[in-house]
Amino acid sequence: MSQNLKKKNKSYKETLHTLNIKEDSEKQITLLTEKIKSLQKHFLENKNDLHSRRGLLKKVSRRRKILNYLKRKNKMRYFDLIKKLNLRN
Repeated sequence: MSQNLKKKNKSYKETLHTLNIKEDSEKQITLLTEKIKSLQKHFLENKNDLHSRRGLLKKVSRRRKILNYLKRKNKMRYFDLIKKLNLRN
């Protein structure tokens, strides 16, 4: 396993632990949020990378769908997760 992948896995596990997340949909949203943040940093240096931009849009769309599912199933968990991840103001 490469160093970069180990570092990403470690930061992901630390995020789950610090936010105290145990449910699968919440884990998926957290993972997608981490990936989206890393892609946003990538776009600060590479503004014309259209292939990665498409991947970013797919990840944002997937996160939105899972968030909508979570909102339908359990509104309290939805609002807690939004607050923990600072997704909306």
